[in-house]
Amino acid sequence: MITDELPISKEFLREGEIGLSNDSELEVMRRYKELSDKNFCVETGMYPLGSCTMKYNPKVNELMASLEGFANLHPLATDEDSQGALELMFNLQEALKVLTGMDYVTLQPAAGAHGEFTGMLIIKKYFETKGEVRTKVIVPDSAHGTNPASASMAGFDIIQVKSNEKGQVDLEDLKRLVSEQGAEIAGIMMTNPNTVGIFEEQVLEISKIMHDNGSLLYYDGANLNAVMGYSNPAIMGFDVCHINLHKTFSTPHGGGGPGSGPVGVVEKLKDFLPTPVIEFDGDKYVRNYNLPHSIGKVRSFYGNFGVLVRAYTYILMMGNDLKHATEDAVLNANYIREKLKDVYDIAYDERCMHEFVICGEKQKEQGSSTLHIAKRLMDYKIHPPTVYFPLIVHEAIMVEPTESESKSRLDNFIEVMRKIAEEIKQNPEFVNSAPHSAPIKKVDETLAARKPDLRYKK
Repeated sequence: MITDELPISKEFLREGEIGLSNDSELEVMRRYKELSDKNFCVETGMYPLGSCTMKYNPKVNELMASLEGFANLHPLATDEDSQGALELMFNLQEALKVLTGMDYVTLQPAAGAHGEFTGMLIIKKYFETKGEVRTKVIVPDSAHGTNPASASMAGFDIIQVKSNEKGQVDLEDLKRLVSEQGAEIAGIMMTNPNTVGIFEEQVLEISKIMHDNGSLLYYDGANLNAVMGYSNPAIMGFDVCHINLHKTFSTPHGGGGPGSGPVGVVEKLKDFLPTPVIEFDGDKYVRNYNLPHSIGKVRSFYGNFGVLVRAYTYILMMGNDLKHATEDAVLNANYIREKLKDVYDIAYDERCMHEFVICGEKQKEQGSSTLHIAKRLMDYKIHPPTVYFPLIVHEAIMVEPTESESKSRLDNFIEVMRKIAEEIKQNPEFVNSAPHSAPIKKVDETLAARKPDLRYKK
């Protein structure tokens, strides 16, 4: 009960000591430095994190994003008061159109999976507007888990197409599915190169099969970093694509955000984009809310603006050298693959693109496992790669070095991986009890995911 004498109810009043430390500023700074040293970051060591490229985020990106005119611009500011920000977004759209080959781009989706969902809503409304009832989407068995989830959330039923012995879409299985259920199939969701790091050699044939059926093709841009400057989704025959800015354009991502997943579409799908779209009328930049068949807003305001600033900075900084990022990413992955193939089984005997997948069955037979290898890497100050994905590879370890790492770092990773393979032969239990030097030792993976304990106990 609130009284005149006591404006706060007694139940909310503290009765004991606050418990704050009486340490000096120096001691407090040392405490936080000690805590920061326990964290692993890209400045600490290598992130060979396949399926989610964790590229180095140049500090100039942060400088640009922190500029007062960007950082302090109110999201409700009018177009007249936001010309600089709108110009940046418009220019970023134009750059992404060139890099993807798409005719129109929206920057609104807040992450890659959000971009997938946006793209699938566009496809759904496209067919609804045409008066066609298409309820199914084909997804390869090697797809990112977000692909079937996004299509399902958009209201589609999922049909799985098998992979062949080369790790690519099985063309005969695809033809069978289209033959049996053609009129019901709205489209196919593909990643190219796919999730095992192999380029889909029959992508143009796949495009013809789907388009002849009246279906659309969706491109998951997770692996655009492997073809940027050399090919693009439009050349491959895709109608819709999303782009993970953190995977190709160096923006930071992790821990649930920030993120950005712009979506590009071909001409016939432009009127279905979420509103507003950013346009230039020859005099000023404007937000256009007048699209006849728009799926509506998918994000508050207009996306994660700070991430867009970082991506645009990276594109301007790289310029025509953007394709060198592709070259180095592909070179680095193939270099590691060649250096490890005599001690680890490689899932597919094909030249890879920007990533490749190790099959750890040999090490499992010797008494260890993929998970233990990942944990042991932590003792060598290397962040574990993605493990147990894609699901079509047993004991999978997906290695993606990115273009940011030097040859000496790659050689160190190779040396460590070879050493761990030898340790498994000699003493698998030592590897299985890793990590030995990390701040937190082996944890219950399931419990840690469901009930994380984020407290620090000195």
